[in-house]
Amino acid sequence: MSEDKVMSGEAWRDFCRKLEKAGDVVLAADAAATPIDRAEGYRYLTRLLRIALEMNLEFADPDFPAFYQASHQTGKIGADNPDNHYLNATVTGDRTYRISGNRGTVPILTFGSKANRYAIDGTMASTGELDVEEMEIGPDDSFELIVSKTKPASGNWLPMADDTSMILVRQTFGDRSKEKGVDIRIETVDGPATPEPMTPARLETALQRVAGFVEGTAKTFAAWTEGFRKDHMNKLDTVDQSLFIKGGGDPMIHYLHGAWELGPDEALVIETAIPECRVWNFQLDNYWMESLDYRYHRIHHNNTSAKLNPDGTVTLVVAPRDPGFGNWIDTAGHSHGTMLWRWTDAKDKPVPSTKVIKLP
Repeated sequence: MSEDKVMSGEAWRDFCRKLEKAGDVVLAADAAATPIDRAEGYRYLTRLLRIALEMNLEFADPDFPAFYQASHQTGKIGADNPDNHYLNATVTGDRTYRISGNRGTVPILTFGSKANRYAIDGTMASTGELDVEEMEIGPDDSFELIVSKTKPASGNWLPMADDTSMILVRQTFGDRSKEKGVDIRIETVDGPATPEPMTPARLETALQRVAGFVEGTAKTFAAWTEGFRKDHMNKLDTVDQSLFIKGGGDPMIHYLHGAWELGPDEALVIETAIPECRVWNFQLDNYWMESLDYRYHRIHHNNTSAKLNPDGTVTLVVAPRDPGFGNWIDTAGHSHGTMLWRWTDAKDKPVPSTKVIKLP
């Protein structure tokens, strides 16, 4: 029984043993057998642990949901977008929720209901999607949104399914210094008045889910990286989107993932035409599919920050130092990793050309 395991300390010891086992994911990655990759790998596990504790313990009550960040500057999952501000809330399919707030001025604002199965099979299935462009917004930019399995008689609605467990809100900025993010809150329409106290059963279940999330998430994206290294080295040509949508990707986005590896005197030149789209961006990630530190390095560009060529195309240059042409992407002390180009709500999805050159 959970009470006996909590009282004896076995629940905690079992949790710690499972966390220790998650470290095998870092050791199993032969391509990441360098000091920087190993150090970042273990840091990655601690970041996943922080996220998992908030997801499965602190913000885990679907009767009293609140928004928290599951990806941010120091907690990163699956090629987190440096242009995004992510918000998550824990929900359940047998409740009805109200999300309200002010739309802000961000170019992209989307809402998704998800069935989070990272700890089971490495997927995060979509059970409903809604773009702010499809919503009724008040003259003062206020909005209200109902989240439920059954469609309400009127108003904005985000569908759920029986196994929906999470709401994911994506805000995409073009320029954070000039744009205002969404002001948002969530509440249960048909829940109890006060939360229940913590119980041994809830604690044990939460700890098991936390450990499973850490190991399952790390395994999932390490497998993605190995696949990119095998088939998409220094290329952005992952045209098949099924894997990314199963992993929780936004159906409005066309994802072009790849791996990169460069010598100290090499650069990766990326060129493409720009289709009609709402936004686009490119980012550089480490082996663990964490965006490199965009607080201090220019590791990404988007349609707002990049300078176009005279013919309307764009050139990005991934290199350890400024190459003196194109839009520089800083490798930030790394020699390899993964990368991602996003076309958002694009009519066409060109595959950028890539080539490795010697730096002058």
